[in-house]
Amino acid sequence: MAVTHGTPALAEPVVPVRRTWIGLLFAANLGLWMAYYTPLQILLPEQIEDLGIAHKELWLGIVTGIGAIVAVVVNPLAGALSDRTRPRFFGRRWGRRHIWTAGGALVLFLMLLVLAVAPNLFWITVGWALANVGINIMLATLTSAVPDRVPVAQRGLVSGWIGMPVALGLVVGAILVTTVVTTPSPGYLIIAIGLLLLVAPFLLRTPDDPLGDAPVPKFTLRLDLRGNPDFAWAWVTRFLVMLGNALGTLYLLYFLSDEVKVADPETDLLYLILLYTVGMVGTAMLGGWLSDRAGKRKIFVVWSGVVIAVAAVLLAIRPTWPVAMVAALLFGAGFGVYLAVDTAVVTQVLPAAADRAKDIGVINIAPSVSQALGPVLAAPVVAFLGGYPMLFVLTAVTSLAGALAVLRIRSVR
Repeated sequence: MAVTHGTPALAEPVVPVRRTWIGLLFAANLGLWMAYYTPLQILLPEQIEDLGIAHKELWLGIVTGIGAIVAVVVNPLAGALSDRTRPRFFGRRWGRRHIWTAGGALVLFLMLLVLAVAPNLFWITVGWALANVGINIMLATLTSAVPDRVPVAQRGLVSGWIGMPVALGLVVGAILVTTVVTTPSPGYLIIAIGLLLLVAPFLLRTPDDPLGDAPVPKFTLRLDLRGNPDFAWAWVTRFLVMLGNALGTLYLLYFLSDEVKVADPETDLLYLILLYTVGMVGTAMLGGWLSDRAGKRKIFVVWSGVVIAVAAVLLAIRPTWPVAMVAALLFGAGFGVYLAVDTAVVTQVLPAAADRAKDIGVINIAPSVSQALGPVLAAPVVAFLGGYPMLFVLTAVTSLAGALAVLRIRSVR
């Protein structure tokens, strides 16, 4: 690995990472996304519905929106702090990332336990808000592993591997909370245990370069977007595509129950998640690998947006169970390519090596803001402005606009 500023931690990586390292990062991301998406898509909706309160869609939006607001603050802050961390234990220097990942995992573990016993809406809201503290500490530091250690020519492939857990985490979590257990409380417990088992091997068996005596910029969360227009456009791309994802997935359980009118919406949601995952796993690694081989990124992002938009339009035109299955497969295929290739794009437009985690944290604000804004837009659309068909039209337009925004990035082909 090339060394700059006197430390490997700030070097531009040139040595390809091994399959073992990729596998351990894959597992850590699987634990993270399982602990995020399983509550978001299954446990929280069921828990709020079990309270028997009116306007369950609105309250779900409020709970998840507050969590997303927490994420907006925590992600770049945790990234900036990890960029500048020089821990010393037992007379030796340790790396700057793993200590934060471990702390985030512990916070998330404890908050999942709180959610398991939450008796009312207040404690559900508090538990999920604080869970997002742990989630976003982990997200900032785990995502930084790619620019920290992976050469540019390998980033599409690696990004494809670590993109797959976004869907697989929900599948594994959904199977656990619908077959192994069947109610929210033990569901949170089993997800919490799975989180620790999946993250621990990455922390214990992979290197984490210490910052050493390398100079780092003064602590700040400011970012010169005018001076880094490609980074700004990468943020816009991520924001719009993730907003489309939030609009299209937040109310899937209620969509199946109230619009498609299936007999068993929880089970059928699991089927859709499985189809989504098949599409995503089938394209994420392949899309990333092809973009590495071609030396091009943007065309893959554009076409992924087109496929997502087609899936959303199908749901808008014909909200039936067979169409929902086809749409889930297409949505997963498009989103798999998008996550792999767009992640590689982001790592290539980061402004400074010394601020990698902070800048990635700024990028990660985009899905957090999208998650917060999604319910604000979706709830009135479903209730007053055309229902689910209009919601999926909005999903299509937003996703396609985000994919096209990548064309404004000049430094990446």
